[in-house]
Amino acid sequence: MDEQTLTVRLHLWLEKKEGIGFGMGRALLLAKIEQHGSLKKAADELGMSYRAAWGKIKESERILGVKLIAQSGSKKEGYHLTEFGASLKEKYLRWFKTVEKEALRKARETFPWAIKGYED
Repeated sequence: MDEQTLTVRLHLWLEKKEGIGFGMGRALLLAKIEQHGSLKKAADELGMSYRAAWGKIKESERILGVKLIAQSGSKKEGYHLTEFGASLKEKYLRWFKTVEKEALRKARETFPWAIKGYED
């Protein structure tokens, strides 16, 4: 990237007055739980404590009124995404990419500088 290129960055989430219902951090956390089958491994990979990860999941579940993860048998067997959790993760990521693509297009149309996407 040369010094004249600017990057479009988006912070996009769903919230209620009580707090964040869902956003990119929660989507990434669910993706890592799905990948590893473990909240601990997911939290470690994302550089957060187990307690912080658990708190974020529980806050989202409380605000959205639906379970996002479920225990897979015993505590040692870890966690898996609920059907709703998996669907929400996928829908959010598709929505984010759509909004990001439009924001990038609009930024390139609006500003005189070279503009790139975050993943470009």
